[in-house]
Amino acid sequence: MAVEAIGRLYAEKFALEIACLRIGSFEERPRERRHLATWVSPRDLAGFVRAALTARGLGFAALYAVSHNTRRFRDLAAGRALGYTPVDDAEAFAGDIEGSEAPLAGPQSGEYTAAEYTLRHLRPR
Repeated sequence: MAVEAIGRLYAEKFALEIACLRIGSFEERPRERRHLATWVSPRDLAGFVRAALTARGLGFAALYAVSHNTRRFRDLAAGRALGYTPVDDAEAFAGDIEGSEAPLAGPQSGEYTAAEYTLRHLRPR
């Protein structure tokens, strides 16, 4: 958030064009149930970055970069604002993910807010 605030300041003060991409779960392929909503594929992230670097008249924008996932929490406004439409869908991998049939609680809720969830992802694999 601090970097986004600085980006907004510089965009407004010096008329710069700044896109802050809020990157979802960036993995080669989704590996857990939450990724079915938050995943951004390498191809789609490359598209978002390319679009952000070449966008004109953007001013300041903080945009969610997420693939065209069937279960996504965020809309695809980021892609439209940049002129990019994501193409990949985590749903193609749902059959490989344990518990994928269970619904997700929401973007900032449920088991994903527990300290144990974050700590598990900080440990080396």
